[in-house]
Amino acid sequence: MKNIHTPADISWLTNLHLLEYVDMSDINLSTADVFHVANTIPSLKALFLINCSLPNANQTLTHLNLTKLEKLDLSRNYLDHPIETCWFWNTTSIKDLILDETNLYGPFPTELGGMTSLQTLHFSDNGNSATMTVDLKNLCDLEELELDESLAFGNITEFVMKLPQCSSGKLYDLSSTDNNMTGTLPDMVGHLNGLQFLFLSNNSITGAIPSGFRNFTSLETLELSSNKLTGQIPMLPRSLTSLGISMNCLSGHLPSDFGGPNLTELSLSSNYLTGHVPRPICESKNLVVLDLSNNLFEGEFPWCSPLPSMQFLLLSNNNFSGDFPSWLQNCSSLLFLDLGVNKFYGRLPSWIGELVNLRFLQLNHNMFNGNIPVSIINLILLQHFSLASNNISGSVPSSLSKLTAMTLEHPLGLESDWLDGDTNILSVVMKQQELKYGAYAVNEMVGIDLSLNHLTGGIPDEITSLKGLLNLNLSCNHLSGKIPMKIGAMKSLESLDLSRNNLSGEIPASLSDLTYLSCLDLSYDNLAGRIPTGRQLDTLYTENPSMYNGNIGLCGPPLKKSCPSNNTPEHGNQQGSENGYDPVSFYYFGLAVGFVAGLWAVFCALLFKRAWRTAYFRLFDKLHDNVYVFAIVTWGRITSSATTS
Repeated sequence: MKNIHTPADISWLTNLHLLEYVDMSDINLSTADVFHVANTIPSLKALFLINCSLPNANQTLTHLNLTKLEKLDLSRNYLDHPIETCWFWNTTSIKDLILDETNLYGPFPTELGGMTSLQTLHFSDNGNSATMTVDLKNLCDLEELELDESLAFGNITEFVMKLPQCSSGKLYDLSSTDNNMTGTLPDMVGHLNGLQFLFLSNNSITGAIPSGFRNFTSLETLELSSNKLTGQIPMLPRSLTSLGISMNCLSGHLPSDFGGPNLTELSLSSNYLTGHVPRPICESKNLVVLDLSNNLFEGEFPWCSPLPSMQFLLLSNNNFSGDFPSWLQNCSSLLFLDLGVNKFYGRLPSWIGELVNLRFLQLNHNMFNGNIPVSIINLILLQHFSLASNNISGSVPSSLSKLTAMTLEHPLGLESDWLDGDTNILSVVMKQQELKYGAYAVNEMVGIDLSLNHLTGGIPDEITSLKGLLNLNLSCNHLSGKIPMKIGAMKSLESLDLSRNNLSGEIPASLSDLTYLSCLDLSYDNLAGRIPTGRQLDTLYTENPSMYNGNIGLCGPPLKKSCPSNNTPEHGNQQGSENGYDPVSFYYFGLAVGFVAGLWAVFCALLFKRAWRTAYFRLFDKLHDNVYVFAIVTWGRITSSATTS
C-alpha cells in the first residue's frame, strides 16, 4: 500500500478486540493516536508501522495492555527524541524490536536488560547519536543484534563482555559497523562461539585478531575491514564462507593452511602482508571474490584448480611475478581482473579472448611483451582495458572497434552483491591524475589505456566508433601518421592523451565537437598547421597551457605564433585538403601558368612573324638611341654647371 498524503483515521480499530496482527506500513499516521489505539487491543501480537510519518513514540500509556505484543517495527519514522523515553521498554513480551532509521538518540535505558524475551534488536542507520552501555547478559534468547551506524562511540572490549553469557547462548548475528568503536578485540570464546555472522568493520579497533576465533566452528562471515588491527593473521575457522580484513595494518606471512573449502569471498587488501600466497587460499570451487591487492606478496601465484564461480580477482600493487596465470583460462565467469602494478611477464595468451564475460581488464605496470592478442575482440562486454606501462609492441588493432560495450552511450556495468560498499576497486590514470573508483562508481568507467609501451603504426580510424569511451590514452608510444579526422565522433570522451608520439599533420577540426572533454594532451608530437578553435578547446588551453608543447609546426590562437598568410583556417581548408583541393595552392598555380603562357605567346609571335620582329628591333634601336642622347646631354649639363661654380 502506498503512502497516502491525507492522514488516516484508525479509530475503528478499537472495536477489534481479538485482533492479533496489524500492518499499516506506508500509511500516513502523522495525526493518528496510533499507540493509544493499539493499547486498546490486548490481543495484539504484531504491530508493523514502517514509514508511517509517526511524529514520536514517547507517548505515556497509563495502563499498558499490550502484554502479548511480540513484534514491533517502527523503522523509517523520524521520531527524533531520546531512546529512553519510548513507551515500549516495559513491554517484556516483545521478541522482535525493529528501530532502523528512526533517528532516536541518547543512551539505551536499563530496562532493555530486562527484556528477557527479546530475540531480535535492530537499531541501524540512526546517525551515530546513541550509546549502548546496558548489561545484556541476561538476554539468553537474543539471536540478532544489529547497531550499524548508530552508536556515537563505544569500547569493543566492554561491549562484548556485556553480551549474553548464557550456557545456551543463541546469539548468531552481531553487527556493529561504522560506530567509532575503539579498544581491542577480546578472545571471544564460550558464550559467543555460536556466532555465525560478525560484522565490526569501519571502526577504530586496535590490537591483534584473537587466536580464539579458530574455535568459532559455526562462524560463516567475519568482517573486520577498515580498522587499525595489527600483527599476523592467525588461523581462522575453516567454516568461513566470507572473510574481510582489508584496510588494516596487518603484516607478516599468511598461515600455510590459510583458506577454507567453503569460501566465497576473501578480501585481505590494503595491509602489509608478505611472502608467498599459500595454495589452500583458492581451494574452494565456490570462490567468487579474491582480493589480495595493495600488499607485499611476492613470487608466482599458486596454481588454482578450476574456479568456475570466480567473478572478481584483484592482485594489483604487489610483487607477484611469472607468466600470465594459466589457470585463469578455466574462470569462465570472470568479470573483473586486475593484475596491475606487479612483475608479471611474457606474452598475453591468445585464450584471453575466451573470458567472454570480462568487463574490466587491468594489466598495467607489468613486463608483458609481444602484440595485443587479436582474440581481445571477443571480449564484447569489455568496458575498461589497460595495458599501460608494459613492453607491448606492434600496432593498435583496428579490431578494437568490435568491443561492443565501448560503443554504447550507457555502460552495461557490473551486477554483484560484493559491490555493495565504498571500497576502491579500480585505479585509473585519467585527466593527468590517478583516479580511484569505488564499488558504486566503477560501472561508469569506460576507457582504453595503452600508454607507455612500444606501439607503432597509426591510430586506426575505426577506433572513433567507440562512442562510449570516457578515457583514451595512447601517449608515450611510437605512433605515427595523422590523428583520425573523425575523432569528434567520440562524443563521450572526457580525457584524450596522444602526447609523446610521432603523430603528424593537422589537428582535426572535429576535435572541437568533443563538448565533454575536460583534459587534452597533444604535446611533443610533430603536429602542424592552425589549431582549431572552439569554446571547449579554449577553456582546456587556459587550464593546461602545455597541451600543445613540442609541436613546432602548430600556429594560431591560442598560441602566440601566427600562421603564414597562405594558411587559411580550419573547417573549409581542411575539408578542401581532404578532398584534394587547396584554393591557396590553386591560386598560385594559376598565376604561374598564366605568366608562362603570356611569355611564350610573345616569344612565338616574334619568332614566326617577320614584320613584327622587324618592328620590334627597330623600336628597340630607337629607344636605345634616345636613351643614349638623353644621357650625353644630361652629363654635359652637369659638367658645365660644375665648371661655372
